[in-house]
Amino acid sequence: MRLGYFGPAGTFTHAALLASPRFERGSEAVPLPTERDTILAAQSGDVDAALVPIENSLEGGVNATLDTLALDAAGVRIVGEEVLPISHALIARPGVALRDITAVVSHPQALGQCRRHLRDMLPDARPVAATSTAEAVRTIAESREPWAAIGTTVAAKLHRLDVLDEGVEDEHGNVTRFLWVSPAAAGSPFPEDAGGRFKTSIVFHGSGDATPGWLVACLSELAHRGINMTRIESRPLKRQLGHYLFLVDFEGHEDDQAVGEAIVGLHAHAEVLRVLGSYPAAPGPR
Repeated sequence: MRLGYFGPAGTFTHAALLASPRFERGSEAVPLPTERDTILAAQSGDVDAALVPIENSLEGGVNATLDTLALDAAGVRIVGEEVLPISHALIARPGVALRDITAVVSHPQALGQCRRHLRDMLPDARPVAATSTAEAVRTIAESREPWAAIGTTVAAKLHRLDVLDEGVEDEHGNVTRFLWVSPAAAGSPFPEDAGGRFKTSIVFHGSGDATPGWLVACLSELAHRGINMTRIESRPLKRQLGHYLFLVDFEGHEDDQAVGEAIVGLHAHAEVLRVLGSYPAAPGPR
């Protein structure tokens, strides 16, 4: 089985893929350059399924993933999720000391997760955004500048770099949630645990979004049926200022009677509603 992931090798998504029970012996791990590319590779069938980050407990939603799922990837379904504890390392080339560092390179999410720690440790170093933590580590490995990267210890070993400090995230207990997506027409390539908990994810928007109480009316379709919403996020609809789409996760499977009735009820309020998937929930916290 070919399983895509937001790469390159050494990213936290790569770590989540390797730790997943869905990554079985004989599977091929296929790195892809961006969250969007990763999702679209699943849509096209270039991979059987793909893993992307969706949210972090400190920094919130991953916008590239949210926007691609909501606007550009109607041909995929969410078929699973993973939750991975996140711990960042400060990495530099051999011979580069803390006092030498003028810039810290990493993915914007990682820079945000380590903001206070970096301010205290390296107050004069400027942040530099990279497409991934692994790309940040590769960048400093190839640069002669006195730069550091925030990334994984796995990436540091791959490039034979020094780990100057570990656990540089501002809040310990930091976790990232990842989603598995696969081609909608093919169905899930993974066996489904019929006895476990399920989640359903939807996206919707409507012309009534400027009306007082419109969103309350939408969400009441869940509340009135006792369905527990676990997450809601708004993103610009990318048509006109002030109009948004809403991505919502809630407990239950779309085949459950209450969930099915709620989805029908939401259709009465929303101009567009799409079920992104019903899938086994990861163990532990929602």
